[in-house]
Amino acid sequence: MICRKRLRLSIHYKTNSMLNNKTVHVVLFGIGQIGSALINQINEAKSRLQQYQNLQLRIPIVANSKLAFYDKEGISNSWETNFEAFSVPYKIDEIIRFVKQQKLKNLIAIDATASNAFIKNYIPLIENGFNIVSANKVANTLHYDFYKFLRYELKKHNKSFLYETNVGAGLPVIETIKGLHNSGEHIERIRGVFSGSLSFIFNHFSDDDISFSKALNEASKLGLTEPDAREDLSGNDVARKLLILARELNIKAEFQDIHVESLVPKQLNGKTTLHQFNTRSKELDLPFQSLKNQLTKSQVLRYVGELNVKEKTLEVKLISEDRKSSLGQLKGSDSVFEIFTKSYGKQPLVIQGAGAGKYVTARGVLSDVIKISNHL
Repeated sequence: MICRKRLRLSIHYKTNSMLNNKTVHVVLFGIGQIGSALINQINEAKSRLQQYQNLQLRIPIVANSKLAFYDKEGISNSWETNFEAFSVPYKIDEIIRFVKQQKLKNLIAIDATASNAFIKNYIPLIENGFNIVSANKVANTLHYDFYKFLRYELKKHNKSFLYETNVGAGLPVIETIKGLHNSGEHIERIRGVFSGSLSFIFNHFSDDDISFSKALNEASKLGLTEPDAREDLSGNDVARKLLILARELNIKAEFQDIHVESLVPKQLNGKTTLHQFNTRSKELDLPFQSLKNQLTKSQVLRYVGELNVKEKTLEVKLISEDRKSSLGQLKGSDSVFEIFTKSYGKQPLVIQGAGAGKYVTARGVLSDVIKISNHL
C-alpha cells in the first residue's frame, strides 16, 4: 500500500510538473561568439531548467545582421547547418509577423550584437510584446533622452529590460549597484579595472620583463582585444561602462561628459590604418617603459574607471596602484570593482572575477533570460 501511494504521488507530481511547464520563446539577434555560446548553454541547460524550474526555453528564430532562420518548434543542435541552408533575408517587422502568426507567447529578444543600428528595433519589439536582454552596451550609452524614452516605453508596455553583461560580463555589478541604490544606500564612489583586455596587458607589463607592444600582441593573440586594439586602448569601452553605472544612480550624464585618458599616441591615431598601427606598435614601448621605470617595487600600473557620485565626475585614466590593494593584486584578465558607500565606510564592497570572455558573458545573458522568464 505504501509503495502504491508513493507511486501515485510520484506520477501525480510528474503530471502536474508537465502541466505547469512554462514555455518561453527566445529570439536571438547576433550569432557570433557570444550568441553561439549562448545557444549551446541553453541546449545544455534545457533538462535542468525543465526539471527544477518547470521552464522550457525555446529558440524559434536566430538572426545575424542580414539573415534569419525560422523554426517554430525551436532550433536544434544542428542549427548552424540549418542556418547556412535555410536562412533568409529579414526585416524586423517580418520577425514580429512570424511570432504573431505562430501565436508565440512569453517573448524575449536577445541582442547579442555589437551593432549601433540594431537599437532602433528595441521600441517596435517592446511594442509587440517582447522583453529585452542585451549584451550590447549601445542602448544604455546613447543620448540621455533615448535612455529615458526607452524606459518610458518599457513601463508603458509592462516589459523588462536586463543588461547585466554590459558591465563586468558575468559579474553581478549592475544588479548589486541597483540593489544598493534602490534600498536607499548612499553610494559615494565607484572605481575599478573595467577592461579584461587592459587588465591582462598591464598585469603582464607590470610584473614581467616585457615590452608594452609585446604584452599588447599577446593579448591580441589570446582574443582578449578587439580586432583593432585601439578600441581597447582608446578607453572608450571603459567609459561606456562607467556611464552605464552612473546612469543607474540617476546621474544625468552623457558620454562627452567623461574625461578619458587615451593610451593611443596621437601619431598612431586618427588617419593611421590598422595595418600601420600594428607595424608601428613598438612606438608605444618608450612612453610606457618610462612610466614603468618610475614605479617602486610595491606599485603596478592600472587603467581604471572612477565615478565620484557627489561631484558627478567620471574619469578613465592610467594610475599607479599599490600591489596589495584590490586593484593592485589582480591577475590574468580579471576585472575588479570597488563600491564605496556610507554604510561600508572606508572598506569598499569589492566584486572581482572574470570580466571578459564569450562563455562568462553568455552565462550572464542566460541568467538574465531566466530572471525574466520566472516573472512571465
